[in-house]
Amino acid sequence: MEEQSLVSFLQDAEAIWMDGGPLMYPLALLAFVIYFYALEMLIYFRREEYHSIDELTWAGWIKSPTKGKGTIGEIIRYSQTGVKTLRDVESRFEEIKTAHLPRIQRKIIFLSILVTVSPLMGLLGTVMGMLTTFKGLAHSSGQVIDVVAKGISEALITTQTGLIIAIPGYILVYMLTRRRQEQAAFLEHVESLTLQHFAVNLPKSQQEALKP
Repeated sequence: MEEQSLVSFLQDAEAIWMDGGPLMYPLALLAFVIYFYALEMLIYFRREEYHSIDELTWAGWIKSPTKGKGTIGEIIRYSQTGVKTLRDVESRFEEIKTAHLPRIQRKIIFLSILVTVSPLMGLLGTVMGMLTTFKGLAHSSGQVIDVVAKGISEALITTQTGLIIAIPGYILVYMLTRRRQEQAAFLEHVESLTLQHFAVNLPKSQQEALKP
């Protein structure tokens, strides 16, 4: 029974797909690219471990960089290796931010453009479907109802498909933007604690120079 239901569902889906017209193929390609990029970035943020390691742990790594693990440990070690002044620490963190944040921001912007395009492409399908409908109405023949039905079906299906792609896409863009903001805030926090640690451990002459 379940097999028959699945076969019936697939047949209905195929019929709907065919009724959507030629624009369904670019919509399918667009959906693949959108969700591929979104999944890639979600995996990236999950791998970065910003949420999985508590602050007490990585704050301890700032004091003992050799104990650091994963991406956070690498960032902390790089920010402290071979540096002598607070300006050196700030320069290291600028390099870290440049390596991480702009690349992700570019991908989010590209993803946002693709998500915005999907309902517009659905709207293009609506226009094409309505043109088919008007063409059917202009030609009075025995098959005018079939032509009109085909045009209306194409118009509605492509619009619906574009929205189905876009709505989850906008949610994903929002989630990824939040993750990127959290990543930026995290790096700022690590930089602040690292600078505090270095300021405390500077020679007294340099500590005096830092005072207002």
